[in-house]
Amino acid sequence: MASGVLPAPFSGVTISDSKLGFGKNMNIVRICDLRSLRSAKRRVSVIRSSNQSSDLAELQPASEGSPLLVPRQKYCESLHKTVRRKTRTVMVGDVALGSEHPIRIQTMTTSDTKDITATVDEVMRIADRGADIVRITVQGKKEADACFEIKDKLVQLNYNIPLVADIHFAPAVALRVAECFDKIRVNPGNFADRRAQFETIEYTEDEYQKELQHIEQVFTPLVEKCKKYGRAMRIGTNHGSLSDRIMSYYGDSPRGMVESAFEFARICRKLDYHNFVFSMKASNPVIMVQAYRLLVAEMYVHGWDYPLHLGVTEAGEGEDGRMKSAIGIGTLLQDGLGDTIRVSLTEPPEEEIDPCKRLANLGTKAAELQQGVAPFEEKHRHYFDFQRRTGDLPIQKEGEEVDYRNVLHRDGSVLMTVSLDQLKAPELLYRSLATKLIVGMPFKDLATVDSILLRELPPVDDHVARLALKRLIDVSMGVIAPLSEQLTKPLPNAMVLVNLKELSGGAYKLLPEGTRLVVSVRGDESYEELEVLKSIDATMILHDVPFNEDKVSRVHAARRLFEFLSENSVNFPVIHHINFPTGIHRDELVIHAGTYAGALLVDGLGDGVMLEAPDQDFEFLRNTSFNLLQGCRMRNTKTEYVSCPSCGRTLFDLQEISAEIREKTSHLPGVSIAIMGCIVNGPGEMADADFGYVGGSPGKIDLYVGKTVVKRGIAMSEATDALIGLIKEHGRWVDPPVADE
Repeated sequence: MASGVLPAPFSGVTISDSKLGFGKNMNIVRICDLRSLRSAKRRVSVIRSSNQSSDLAELQPASEGSPLLVPRQKYCESLHKTVRRKTRTVMVGDVALGSEHPIRIQTMTTSDTKDITATVDEVMRIADRGADIVRITVQGKKEADACFEIKDKLVQLNYNIPLVADIHFAPAVALRVAECFDKIRVNPGNFADRRAQFETIEYTEDEYQKELQHIEQVFTPLVEKCKKYGRAMRIGTNHGSLSDRIMSYYGDSPRGMVESAFEFARICRKLDYHNFVFSMKASNPVIMVQAYRLLVAEMYVHGWDYPLHLGVTEAGEGEDGRMKSAIGIGTLLQDGLGDTIRVSLTEPPEEEIDPCKRLANLGTKAAELQQGVAPFEEKHRHYFDFQRRTGDLPIQKEGEEVDYRNVLHRDGSVLMTVSLDQLKAPELLYRSLATKLIVGMPFKDLATVDSILLRELPPVDDHVARLALKRLIDVSMGVIAPLSEQLTKPLPNAMVLVNLKELSGGAYKLLPEGTRLVVSVRGDESYEELEVLKSIDATMILHDVPFNEDKVSRVHAARRLFEFLSENSVNFPVIHHINFPTGIHRDELVIHAGTYAGALLVDGLGDGVMLEAPDQDFEFLRNTSFNLLQGCRMRNTKTEYVSCPSCGRTLFDLQEISAEIREKTSHLPGVSIAIMGCIVNGPGEMADADFGYVGGSPGKIDLYVGKTVVKRGIAMSEATDALIGLIKEHGRWVDPPVADE
């Protein structure tokens, strides 16, 4: 298989007179020998690159022996520490966006834009909570006319916060509102293209060029008007609303998201307009992270320096929404990417400001301190496509008295710390671990904790506590104890926690032969210290960097550890252990967990989590752990919701309906339900959902299965029951479990 270089941009281009050509793949470009394709009688669509740049993109195999070649180029300033990516400054009114300025906070109003008083009141509440920018939906001429009054009233009330017009399907409306608002958000998937019909269309070279010329013809007047009035623009791609043309070439993929935005960016640059930012939003944090990285990688190739607006769209509400947003936004901030952020929640817009600030503070601190580790070569992590490194799960060994095969879960494990006080009430402990109780005896269930850590073992004569632990061990729940505790108060069949010093010093050899080991590792140790991992048999590794470390980055230390393990073919499972300080706010814990562990899990690095916080509710920590795994598309233990944050287009009370649907359907693990106020982002935003509940017209709901509408115009009073009926029709319904007596 050949490798080589090719002119950037390399997306969707085939060099017809060369042995090397490349065409679209679902996520990335594929290099292939054209002659072998012809001999296999396969058709290759050919599009010549219009780019005249002399820049070259070097390609390398995606993995050893892989025919898939990916660009060997950077997607961030540094792989071993957080360094904020250098960007130009973009002015949004009087607010400056870019790397020389603070990470800006923004949200979006939910009121009807034509209701001028309600919208003005909402903008003021948002501004008073500390937002830097506010976006308002502008779907038609009446809304555009209202925007002039909204702006005037806010100025009269001494509120000069920049306003952004959210535009879909309406070039003429964008031209109108550009005369009064500070920024225009355009969606490349539907600004000049019709709504996607999810049809695969084959284009000739001439037909494709005519499509691009049409986009330029429609988009150019807005660019020229923004230049005239000094307005900013966001070229904001949504995963769910890519055009049929883009999806026909690139699939419903990060690759397609980037190319969709670049079509519009090239027009801006051709017209010498540079006051714009990019966004690559998706409801799936894994897709979102990949898309932003691909975008930045291509910008590096081109030498572009436009700022980034970060967000996970349709994140949902409560802890779920904050967790998903932290996984996506937090991951990119740790890479030094992001200049303005929005946390999209199905809650009042002012409630988005606090999690935004927490994320911005976390990213700012990491960049200012340049948190990281010593430089290391990274060869095994996949930045642009998800490939999970799955550690070897425990296998049963000859002579073992208990079954260790289920102390970890194949889809991602949850570990928790248990105290001696909890052991005083065994049945309460079993319930808090989410076991199923049968005649008072614990058994593992769908969302049961997989293993527990005891910092201190009960005394040998504490028969109640030891019996409780034995019963957990008997149902394959792992029980972990520190080496010193196990040596002085041995617990039969416990796994033993050791550190690298105890391994290298041989202290662990005092244990009975065959004792299962769990190794605590920071990841920033010297390679000489890590060498001991190659000579032992460990059941798992706990990756643990103290929470208050200022200079060492937990994310980069873990990446360094995974690189060492992969390079040396050491395939122990790795659990991300975060020990939070006393007094941490719940939202802060969720944001940190989503960022520090999520940034690794979205890259396929890790086999589970252990969140430890001495003064936090046990059930909250357990639920947060499972939410984190599900948010990273790992272990699915409850219904997944894709829920939009509401805006002026919303056709029903999203918060009320969302709560009603969740109350009746939250017990369906493996089922995904989209709850959308309208269909402006297209059915594609529900690509990950099995069923969709979508505002079709005032008071009416359309129901979807996947991307296909199956029932239209259902009265709202009947729609939730109709959704449940649809789930039953497709064999996905189970009755809610009966609570244990």
